[in-house]
Amino acid sequence: MSTPTLPAELTGTYTIDPTHSHVGFVVRHAMVAKVRGAFTEFEGSGFFDAEDPARSHLELVVSVASIDTNNADRDAHLRSADFFDVDRFPQLRFVSTGVERTGDDTFRVTGDLTIRDVTRPVQVDFELGGSAVDPFGNHRLGLEGRAVVNRKDWGLAWNAALETGGVLVGEKVTLEFDVSAIRQPDGD
Repeated sequence: MSTPTLPAELTGTYTIDPTHSHVGFVVRHAMVAKVRGAFTEFEGSGFFDAEDPARSHLELVVSVASIDTNNADRDAHLRSADFFDVDRFPQLRFVSTGVERTGDDTFRVTGDLTIRDVTRPVQVDFELGGSAVDPFGNHRLGLEGRAVVNRKDWGLAWNAALETGGVLVGEKVTLEFDVSAIRQPDGD
């Protein structure tokens, strides 16, 4: 069975609308619960080719100091040299190296994720949430994506042993992306 053709009007250059998007993460805490957080300052852009998704590309730049886990002390620790060391490494960056369509509305974006000047390949699975023209005439594209990474691969290795066994911070981190992107007039 063939995959349905995507509407040609989806092709274009897009920028992420940060006021209607979310870049977040989930990590296990104390071996029993999950902590959720987000980065509140980021920007991104890319090109989406509906006819040939392999020609698509994107780039996302995140201000690491904007980390927010709803706990000021934890956020300060995450900004410190124990984790992100924002004074030396103020940004994290994802640059795509490939896009493949994996289903009717799903895509796998492969790219390079740079954190603390360490660059490693990552695959993010995205689902196309839809497209619409908003009340202001903007053509919007919605995407939801997830990837699971090991934070130690980027030098984020700090931890503390628990008396009951295990560690305070899990190694696996789920990255979450809920994106509303606006097609640029020049990219039509």
